[in-house]
Amino acid sequence: MSVDYRSLWESAGGVVPKHWKFITIEALLEHPKSISVGVMYPGSNTLGGTPLVKVSDVKNGAIAVKPDFCISKNVDDEYKRSRLNGSELLLTLVGNPGDCVIVTEDMAGWNAARALAVIRLSDIELRSWIRYVLLSKPAKHLIDARLNTTVQKTLNLKDVKELSLPVPSKVEREEITKIIDVIESKLLLNRQTNQTLEQIAQAIFKSWFVDFEPTRAKIKVKESWLAAHQSVELSSPTCYAEQFDNQHNISLQEAMNRAAMAAISGAVPGCTNVAGGTKPGATKTKAELNNLPADILQQLRTTAELFPDTLVESELGEIPEGWEVKALDDIAHYQNGLALQKFRPKGEEPFLPVLKISQLKKGFADAEEKATASIKPECVVDDGDVIFSWSGSLLVDVWCGGKVALNQHLFKVTSQNNPKWFYYYYWTKYHLKMFQQIAADKAVTMGHIKREHLSQAKCVIPNCDIDSFGVFSDLLEKQIEQRVENFTLEQLRDTLLPKLLSGELSLADTDSQAMQ
Repeated sequence: MSVDYRSLWESAGGVVPKHWKFITIEALLEHPKSISVGVMYPGSNTLGGTPLVKVSDVKNGAIAVKPDFCISKNVDDEYKRSRLNGSELLLTLVGNPGDCVIVTEDMAGWNAARALAVIRLSDIELRSWIRYVLLSKPAKHLIDARLNTTVQKTLNLKDVKELSLPVPSKVEREEITKIIDVIESKLLLNRQTNQTLEQIAQAIFKSWFVDFEPTRAKIKVKESWLAAHQSVELSSPTCYAEQFDNQHNISLQEAMNRAAMAAISGAVPGCTNVAGGTKPGATKTKAELNNLPADILQQLRTTAELFPDTLVESELGEIPEGWEVKALDDIAHYQNGLALQKFRPKGEEPFLPVLKISQLKKGFADAEEKATASIKPECVVDDGDVIFSWSGSLLVDVWCGGKVALNQHLFKVTSQNNPKWFYYYYWTKYHLKMFQQIAADKAVTMGHIKREHLSQAKCVIPNCDIDSFGVFSDLLEKQIEQRVENFTLEQLRDTLLPKLLSGELSLADTDSQAMQ
């Protein structure tokens, strides 16, 4: 029995020009066995092995960074069929089924996990088109209708092969993909840059506020100086910093500052390529510091002077002298969202989309659930607000998806006793694994943490204004700026895509609009 694919597409809300054909994915394959699932039994992570793409590596239809998990050569050889050559499509089968990734040449030699379908097409030029069609609401609706939801949402290979998509002529296809490609390229660049910035920021946070490496660098210099000057009678045993190193003609304080400056130099734009979003270079040696521009040196010095040259004992072990240990809920306020049933908008009343845990994972909130715009301000979230889901999938993130209402099971995290947002954000993130373990241990149906666990999570607080660590905050502000830009770009793409697929809008139309 033949299937009227056009009618199915239209029943899902799609509209395409009459002359476009509908073709199943099976008919587009290189050969009947050119679709397969990936590695079922990956084994343990193998250093230097073959990178394995997992569903968790797929973010918004792309893989921004090389996967951390690698399989052994033996496992890779066992799953040659799903080994990537740089010309495939990857389709997620679980988690967020239907998310599609174009495999690039730099991914050749990698392999894919079981929860991904590896698709090889007879015409690889169709890959962008298929990916963009799968982004459309009609395609998502048709995929959702085929999902097996016994345990979790799962798409089967049989259903993937039977999925029929509209395919226009090559000229029309190229015209449409040319428009979306510009947006997608910028989205991917921003994501890759942000991934790097986030890695740098986390490394800085651990180095400065957990391991106290700048302070330890100062201590090492001080201990070396004292060992070399044991026979020298100090004018004031408690004022080592005023003593001079005769060999280098600098004070001990200057020597300690230079050691700390070298320790933190990998975080400062101008010392590395941080500002451009590429991976940071190695930290500078003390000798290399002399070759840096004066303004960069001053920035390093100002930051280095914030770190004491002594460690003292605390309930968390050694911490810099003068710094304090406080509970997480002493430095931040965790405002729970609302059960929003009674805040439903009526008639033409203004409304806000509702942010739920599932939408926090995706980085946006759609308007399926709405709340009245008059909801109390403390339960309204906007760009730059820190969100923490305390039940189910415990996540912490900076929200960059526009103004939304906060549903229950989510905390809006705000300042308390005036620490800066990036500090309580990273301390919440630092304790996240502990919170996830607590939730897992207590889970019956859906694990969660309690407010008492926020009190048990301890943080180290410097004895100066957190804003003084400007390099750290600059990294976070840059991430927010690019994520907000991506949210706007995604909205533009999702607005243009249905119009392009329906024939309502052409390349000439978009060029004309851009010139106005």
